[in-house]
Amino acid sequence: MKYYLTTPIYYVNAAPHIGHTYTTMAADLIARWKRMLGYEVVLTTGTDEHGQKIERAAKAVGKSPQEYADTISEEFRKQWQTLHLGVDRFKRTSDPSHHKVVQDLFRRCRDSGYVYKSSYTGQYCVSCELYVNDAKPGDPCPDCGRPTETVTEENFFFKLSAFEDRLVELYERDPQFIQPETRRNEVMAFVRQGLSDLSISRTTIKWGIPVPDEDRHVFYVWFDALSTYMSAVDGEGRWPADLHLIGKEIVRFHAIYWPAFLWAAGLEIPKRIFAHGWLLFENDKMSKSRGNIVRATPIQEVMGADALRYFLLREVVFGQDGSFSYDALVGRYNSDLANGLGNLVSRTLSMVHQYRKGVVPAAKGESTAVAEAARTAISAVKSCFENFEFSKGLEAVWAMLSVVDKFIVEQAPWKLVKSADPADQDRLDAALYTAVEAVRVAAVLLSPVLPESCNRIWSQIGMEHLLDGYPVAGLEWGQYPAGHAIGQPSAVFPRIDAKPAVEKMRELEDLETLRQAALVGKKIEPAGMAPGVQPIAETIAIEDFVKVDLRVGQVLEAGNVKGSDKLLLLKVDIGEAKPRTIVAGIAGAYKPEQMLQRKVVIVANLQPRKLRGIESQGMIVAASLEGGSPVLAAFLEDVPVGARLK
Repeated sequence: MKYYLTTPIYYVNAAPHIGHTYTTMAADLIARWKRMLGYEVVLTTGTDEHGQKIERAAKAVGKSPQEYADTISEEFRKQWQTLHLGVDRFKRTSDPSHHKVVQDLFRRCRDSGYVYKSSYTGQYCVSCELYVNDAKPGDPCPDCGRPTETVTEENFFFKLSAFEDRLVELYERDPQFIQPETRRNEVMAFVRQGLSDLSISRTTIKWGIPVPDEDRHVFYVWFDALSTYMSAVDGEGRWPADLHLIGKEIVRFHAIYWPAFLWAAGLEIPKRIFAHGWLLFENDKMSKSRGNIVRATPIQEVMGADALRYFLLREVVFGQDGSFSYDALVGRYNSDLANGLGNLVSRTLSMVHQYRKGVVPAAKGESTAVAEAARTAISAVKSCFENFEFSKGLEAVWAMLSVVDKFIVEQAPWKLVKSADPADQDRLDAALYTAVEAVRVAAVLLSPVLPESCNRIWSQIGMEHLLDGYPVAGLEWGQYPAGHAIGQPSAVFPRIDAKPAVEKMRELEDLETLRQAALVGKKIEPAGMAPGVQPIAETIAIEDFVKVDLRVGQVLEAGNVKGSDKLLLLKVDIGEAKPRTIVAGIAGAYKPEQMLQRKVVIVANLQPRKLRGIESQGMIVAASLEGGSPVLAAFLEDVPVGARLK
């Protein structure tokens, strides 16, 4: 049996954040679960790299669109590898093999009579890459609120209006096609209002896939990007996809445009589209402009990838909006993983080692309550995971763990071991076997959610091989082999001190923000560099250099940034009407009092960035020493405030 699922093809306007991670972790869970059910699974993700927004962003930093896309796409690829997500196909829209699939789709649609050429004058949102019907010049985009631009150009149009009735019939005939139901209802209401024909090409930009036989035209983003789901498995016999997993903000394009394109081309449509909700940061939608982006890497470094996976899939009801905060993450980890599952594993295995020399005894009889709770959990997880009710399925496992904890307290093995009564020793054997068997069942059920941790648990209870692909259909209570020796117990989920952990994650997030501010600056590795010297950056033209406005500034005020031991908050005079606020990662090398009245060099025309909620209006120039502290640039002569460096 084959099963093919996809994440969105992520846009390369920014490096991956926790919202991208949420979708991809959920897709990884589904892929692992399907493998446990015996499916041959392929999970596809990738990057959407064309369009005017990328063309403009690349030009702004002096890069070609391809160079810009290469850098961001690699960030996505590395992120999924770092988080140990089982991506089978990573497809880029700049890949020539993808271009062929897009062009073939176009030819099919054109030859069937669903494509025509016309001119268009109207309002266009560059940010959303979307024409805004009925908008006037300067009107905001309804999706993002940014001003629209007036565009006049020749386009190819797709006859989307011809598919209104067929789309509604699909939604009514197959309620599972769009899930959850709230998204299905929204899409149906949108289609019933009437559909306009859709522009699928542009002539005002060059960064895109050429339209066949039309050199002036390149494909518009959605006709291009959606086709990636096919190009990623072209020639493998896997189409149609069993599942497109997406965020709710792009459901219209997947549930309306995509089926219509495929029907027009005479191709099969995907079987199911599931649109989950937004992940909010402390109840506010994450965005670069608000400066509240959260990334997975700092969390992984402090708490591990499994902790993040568990929080996102347990805390958030899949399909609805959910909220993320560092405090809630640590709280859920300590309550459920450290004090719950981790504590049960630790004390169970410790008792087996202490009371039965590391060998799990055979049980004479069983705990009816624990066995029934385990059977209930097995059934619930199978049902819930199939229906993407991850939080509900995890609740069922923790309900079983609660029954096991109660059972252990009632049996009190630490008392039974001291008894000379043979009946008490039988009860001890039964208690130990029951606890180990409950851990085994939990490890299997939780392995798609906590893959690394459950493999460690699996090894500690003496089981061979890895849990990946365990045949869950055959999972039943009582399958642990009695008389089996367990491994050496070690803490799987050590308890975490909340305050320092949160501070560390915030600090690492700030540093990641600084790193990504210079992400598109491609580096090369020249030969002959002295040991410890960082490589010279890629050669630039003088026109690129003069874009950087370096100014002499004088520090008027300096203090620590609350909650960080690496950031200083500075007020710097560069000759303007009022001093600049600058957040600098130099607290490890300079104390606030050392900075007062000091002359420094700052990048004055850098786009402001928010760090710890403070808008930093520039960047201080310092030497970055390999493995050492930063050293600020300085002057031997007296230089006036505001002087420009050339």
